[in-house]
This record gives sequence, C-alpha cells and structure tokens, in this order.
Amino acid sequence: MNGVALPRWSVVVPPLSVLVLAVGWGRESLGVALLVLVCLALGGAVIAAVHHAEVVAHRVGEPFGTLILAMAVTVIEVALIVTLMVSGGDKAASLARDTVFAAIMITCNGIVGLALLIGSLRHRVQEFRAHASGGAFAVVLALVTLSLVLPTFTTSSPGPTFSGAQLAFAGVASLVMYGLFVFVQTVRHRDYFLPKVDRTPDDHAEAPSTRTALLSLGLLLVCLVGVVGLAKTVSPTLEAAVAAAGAPVSLVGVLIALLVLMPETVAAVRAALRDRLQVSLNLALGSALASIGLTIPAIALASLWLTGPLVLGLDGKELVLLVLTGGVGTLTLVSGRATVLQGAVHLMVFSAFLLLAVTP
Repeated sequence: MNGVALPRWSVVVPPLSVLVLAVGWGRESLGVALLVLVCLALGGAVIAAVHHAEVVAHRVGEPFGTLILAMAVTVIEVALIVTLMVSGGDKAASLARDTVFAAIMITCNGIVGLALLIGSLRHRVQEFRAHASGGAFAVVLALVTLSLVLPTFTTSSPGPTFSGAQLAFAGVASLVMYGLFVFVQTVRHRDYFLPKVDRTPDDHAEAPSTRTALLSLGLLLVCLVGVVGLAKTVSPTLEAAVAAAGAPVSLVGVLIALLVLMPETVAAVRAALRDRLQVSLNLALGSALASIGLTIPAIALASLWLTGPLVLGLDGKELVLLVLTGGVGTLTLVSGRATVLQGAVHLMVFSAFLLLAVTP
C-alpha cells in the first residue's frame, strides 16, 4: 500500500453492496436473477473489505490492523445474532451456541489450516511466535469451556442451559478475558504479536495518509454491514435448500458463519502467502476470541428480555470435535514452526465438522 488514492473499484463496491442489500432485504425468497446479484455483491464486499482492512492495517501497524478487522466483523455478527434471537422465539434457542461453535471450528481449524497449508506450500516452513499464539489459544479454550461446555453438565437449570447467576458469570468472565487479551496484544506485549519473519516488500512502501486510512475504515465498516446483511438475505434461500436436502437446521448457522468470516479467511490466506503467518494466526485466533468474548455477554444481556430457553451446552459430537481441536491446536502452536502437515491435519478436522453438520 502507498499514499496514492484508493482504487475506484474499492470505493464503488461498498455502497453498491449496501444498495443490493436494500433491494433484497426482507424477502422470504430470492429469484434467480436477484440471487445471482446478491452473491456477486457479497463476493465484491468481501474483496473490498479485505482491501480496506489492509489499508488500515498498513497505516496503524500490526497487530492493530488485524484487531480492527476481527472486532468489526464480530460486532456486526453479534448484532445479527441478537436480532435473530429476539425475532426467532424458541426456534432460536440454540442459535448463539451453534454460531459461536461454528466460528470456533472455522477459525481454529478452517482458517488456521488453510493459512498453514497454503503458506507452507509456498515457503516450505513458516515461523511464528509460539508464546503469543499459544497464549491466545489458551484463552480460546478456557472461554469456550466456560461458555459452551459447562452448561452441558450444570444441574441448576434443566437441559444444557445456565441459571441466571451462571450466565452472568460466563458473560462477565468472557468480557474480562477478552479485554485482557486485547490489552496484552496491543499494549503490554504488542511485540509478541508482530510477524517473526517479515520479508514483505509492501511493508516498506509509503503508508497511506490519515485521510485515506479513515476513508478506508469507513468503507470497511460499510463492507462488513454489506457482508453480514447479504448473508442474512440469502439465509431464507439457504434454509429452503437445507430443508429440501433433509439436512439439520443448524447447518444454516454454519453456512452463515462461513459467509460472515470470508473477509478474515481471505486476509489470513493472503498474509500466509506473504510469509506473515503470525498475522494469519492473529486474525484467526483474534476472531475466535472476539466471537466468544462479545457474543456471550451480549446474549447474557439479551436474555433479560428474551423468552424461552437459552441453549448453550454442546452435544456429544461437538464436545469430541472441541477436544480434538484443543489437542491438535496445542501441538501445532507449541512448536513455533509450521509445515503442510499441520495445515492438513487442521483442515481434516474442519472437514469432519462440516460432514457432521450435514449428516449428524
């Protein structure tokens, strides 16, 4: 990136995606022409979001740039989850659990595995800071256990749910741990999260001006609104397709999570191709932490006016996948070096998650 003006396409695509969103919003089903238009707008918004995130990241430096993208996506995603829970009634009882667990699987196995595999295919061996990524992964495991595993075994309320006091504790603990992680990442030990090996020519180019960076930040938020809104717009079509295929309803949440996390996925892969695996891990693990750390407190507050049960506890197969993810992730991150083998293992676990989402 340099100090020149933003490419015209990157300025035009965000408002166009919002315009398409306005046209398709509220429709129960989309016609073929509108469905194609929505999909094109969604893809364009994802590409533009990654571009503007890189502009902002180059201006503010790492790890603030990856943090901005992760938090922006997650804040909008949380707003979408709470909105759907308020309007969904009992059908949305497990929406938060399904979305957060899908986000964990996508980030810790899908994004991490893809970045490790593609980056290692180009650079053979990639290095990263084990103490930074390992610490972030430890927080992910602690929060997902406190928020999604414990409700399966508590007895104060019926089913895989929390009592009011337990939910309040989970919400406060999630918010405190996420805030502490952000403090460590950006203030206390910021250098831990910088790329260990940095040979990217673009990093030495002239940084964009403050005005350009602020414009990109605004357009990034517009893009993310477009991505999440367009993902919600296509959800009725996805629901109809899932029902026609005889797949479980929870698959819709997985598909929506995949669409919403596309900007982080593209950005992580591009960073890995540039031999900046630490940036890829910052994006993946930061997104996982933001998903838990912001979603659980949000639904804890929303539960004050939500009716019906709030199902948070994971089922047996999800618990097995979570334990497997924890073990594989720990072994991957403890070494500080990555090859295609680790990437392939993570992608295999992610493939198992997708298979079980379709055929439980």
